[in-house]
Formats: sequence, C-alpha cells, structure tokens
Amino acid sequence: MVHKRPSKNRKLRCRFCTKEGCPRPAVVDYKDIATLKRFCTNQGKMLSRKRTGNCATFQRAVKDAVMRARFMALLSYVSDGTGPRG
Repeated sequence: MVHKRPSKNRKLRCRFCTKEGCPRPAVVDYKDIATLKRFCTNQGKMLSRKRTGNCATFQRAVKDAVMRARFMALLSYVSDGTGPRG
C-alpha cells in the first residue's frame, strides 16, 4: 500500500503586505541580504510566487532587489559549492 504524503494546505501570504493591503510604493531593500536569501534557492535561483507566497507587486520588487544585490556583489549569481552535492 502506497502512503501519500500529507499535503500542506497552508495558504501562503505575502510577507510584505499588511492587513490593509499592499503598501505603495513597493520597496524591498537590496541591502537586506538575509531577507533576500529567503527568496532564493541554495543554487542561487529565485523562487516563484507560488513557493514564496508573495503578491505580484512585491515579487517584482524582490526581483529588482535581488538583481541589484547581485550586481553590487552582495548576493552571488550561482552556488558557492558548499551544498550537499558540492
């Protein structure tokens, strides 16, 4: 008998939006590396809206912040090679 994994039906919410809605303008600080690393995989790829739960406005703001941080060499473009697969 094959056991199914329990599904996670938890609704993800945008961590930048408040209860009143999306604050305008949508600004994500490119210097806040700890926050930006949450939106990237260990290989350096950005996670999708489906995985992060961001709204469309803040997903674009996160994309711009990650691109700025990569250009300024605060974030790496690719993995540093210390992961489980080298």
